[in-house]
Amino acid sequence: MSGEIYDLRGLKCPLPVLKTRKKLSAMPSGSELVIETTDPLAGIDIPHFCRENGHALVLSERTESGHRFTIRRA
Repeated sequence: MSGEIYDLRGLKCPLPVLKTRKKLSAMPSGSELVIETTDPLAGIDIPHFCRENGHALVLSERTESGHRFTIRRA
């Protein structure tokens, strides 16, 4: 698994997207961020956020407690 892991488990919509946006904005273009979340809506919200902002959703997978996403910053 590449990239920095950002633990957003336990947070409810819209916090996972808001915190992901803030974290990515401080990272250099092309870097990868791995986020983990337990919010069931993240499976919809994170891919939508990536499409709207031009980030690449490298990996989206279900985990025992929620989702894990790998995002490459635009």
